Amino acid sequence: MGNNKTVKKGKKRNPNLRLVKNGETGREKKKKSGKKAREPKPEKLRFGKFKRTGILLTVLFVLLFVLIGGGLYIINNYKVTTVYVDGSIHYTNEEIMDMVMGGRFGDNSLFLSLKYRDKGIEGIPFIEMMDVSIEAKDTIRITVYEKALAGYVKYLGRYIYFDKDGIVVETSEEETSGIPQVTGLSFDHVILHEPLPVDKPELFDEILNITQQLAKYSLSADKIYFDSAYQVTLYFGDAKVVLGDNVDIDEKIMLLQSLLPNLLGKSGTLDMREYSEDTKTYSFEQD
Repeated sequence: MGNNKTVKKGKKRNPNLRLVKNGETGREKKKKSGKKAREPKPEKLRFGKFKRTGILLTVLFVLLFVLIGGGLYIINNYKVTTVYVDGSIHYTNEEIMDMVMGGRFGDNSLFLSLKYRDKGIEGIPFIEMMDVSIEAKDTIRITVYEKALAGYVKYLGRYIYFDKDGIVVETSEEETSGIPQVTGLSFDHVILHEPLPVDKPELFDEILNITQQLAKYSLSADKIYFDSAYQVTLYFGDAKVVLGDNVDIDEKIMLLQSLLPNLLGKSGTLDMREYSEDTKTYSFEQD
């Protein structure tokens, strides 16, 4: 027979069979390879389009329910039922309330607290500023700071109001009670926010002092008149009180507090020009 070698066909190897060298462990081999085993990614939770729309509508419905419920709670529980108005002379309490609480939700304390937070109300005739404070969910307080008016003069059919320095602060077609009319002053023009152009500007200090003294003793003069020599006469209805020059004005008005009740309803002139502490009576000449 020939030299032909017979090659035995080997068994087919398992493809998953791995050869490990001597001294090696499976863990070290894994380190040498430097490859990290990939972790399986979590499957994403997917919703159908219809289901997503349903969830979105549910969330919107809940939010709408919360908003409506919160709005109804605020409207019903923060309704103003008590209002305090301090410092208003030129306007009635009702007029002040209409200015502050006008408009939609004007009777809601929470809305008012946001509207007037760190902010007063300006731009109202005769008023410097108004502050609004919330004292309780159903109670507010409106504090009015009026402009310091010393008196008014009539000019071209209008009432011209001025302050202690003679500055024209307001003009109006209506007379305001509680502010005396000043007559006898001579001027030929009026400019808002500028002094009245009178010959003797220091008269305004005297006018302010007179009005303050009258207010101190709860007296309200209808008119303060200055003659050509700047002698002062006060009018209380048909009764006139001649004070004279600017001497002892405070003492004369203090004494007038006790004399005036006897003059009410009478027409005539009370002469107080000659004042002294010892004088107990003054002449009253009826018209």
